[in-house]
Amino acid sequence: MIVALAFVAFVVLGLPIGFALGVAGVIGLFQIGGENFFALGPGKMFNGLNIFPFLAMPFFILAGEIMNHTGITNRLVLLAQVLVGHFRGGLAHTNMLASVFFAGLTGAATADAAAFGKTLVPAMVKEGYDRDYACAVTAAGSIIGPTIPPSGLMVVYGSLMGVSIGGLFAAGILPGLIICAVCMAVIAIGARANNLPQAEERARLPKIWATFKQSILALIMPVIILGGILGGIVTPTEAASIAVGYALFIGVFVYRKIRINDLIQMLIRTARVTGVIFVIIAFASIVGWWLSFNQIPQAIATQILSVSDNRYVIIALIIGLLLAIGMVMDITAILIILAPVLVPLTASIGLEPIHAGIIFVLALNISLMTPPVGACLFVLSSVTGERLERIAAKLWPFLLAEVAVLFIFAFFEDLALWVPRMLGFA
Repeated sequence: MIVALAFVAFVVLGLPIGFALGVAGVIGLFQIGGENFFALGPGKMFNGLNIFPFLAMPFFILAGEIMNHTGITNRLVLLAQVLVGHFRGGLAHTNMLASVFFAGLTGAATADAAAFGKTLVPAMVKEGYDRDYACAVTAAGSIIGPTIPPSGLMVVYGSLMGVSIGGLFAAGILPGLIICAVCMAVIAIGARANNLPQAEERARLPKIWATFKQSILALIMPVIILGGILGGIVTPTEAASIAVGYALFIGVFVYRKIRINDLIQMLIRTARVTGVIFVIIAFASIVGWWLSFNQIPQAIATQILSVSDNRYVIIALIIGLLLAIGMVMDITAILIILAPVLVPLTASIGLEPIHAGIIFVLALNISLMTPPVGACLFVLSSVTGERLERIAAKLWPFLLAEVAVLFIFAFFEDLALWVPRMLGFA
């Protein structure tokens, strides 16, 4: 109990989540065996990070940085606009579809939120959209990025739990596309209530083809990543490094927009983002070991099973727990701490490992857009200057729709595993 209280207290006091986990973990070690157990800390931290697939994360982040710098974002937005811009609220639909295209480049919701917060939100406001609504649409679409592969969260989950990362990537494709379709339906249904601009003229085929040709180099990136991994040709780490090489080639020799100073800044930003994630993983490894030593996962599983032994009730309880904690805590830390606790419970009710993984990933991705600590809301608020509570007020229809999608994929295993089974992962 003292470890949990210490962690909560330090988070409330404003200590970064990774260091709050570290202090709580040290307290846990001292509680178990006094200062003699302190020597275990460095070993647990090293073992927590000494997982080869984790190398994929900085490569995916760097590839996204390079592609963003070359102006790929604008090309993908133009392609989305010629495809769906003729609907009422065309830029809102464009925002959502562009998130699907952008998902194959970065795999990070906050990166998508920042990129579109700087580009599409001002464009939407200029076209007559309310800024809070434009931010809400962007936040709703941003979680498509870490759902459609590549996804950093899937890499962490697969590495920690020994689940096929390729299988998780395959399982993320369909939910990401359905989230996009459902959110576009929400936009269409609320078009009149939100006074969205009238439809533009439908783009003709020559314009669509010309725009597609301008975007083809960006669209090849996901094909390289997913084709290599799902085809069993390369590992996720190898695919990520190939993606960096491809992005560098495009940026340096085709678009000629990358200089040495630009590359240095991109490497610095990649190191910062990776460092934050790895600090959380390292310190959370100590807390995870403390939980296992005290058999807390077994105690939690027993408590949940005492509520009901119904498969669907247990899945709903797990989803509710993930969404609730995701409102106040970093999702990487939640995954590292709770996955070892809850995954054995999912196995006891007969969930396939990949199915359990996609439930975790979808639930935690959705929590990125829930107040009070939704990372995407903070990014959009800081980038656009819009108040967080105003964004959250316009976000709830999208949030309800995405939670509905989560429950559909959680309850219908055949749907969740359709693509992985088709590709031989499950």
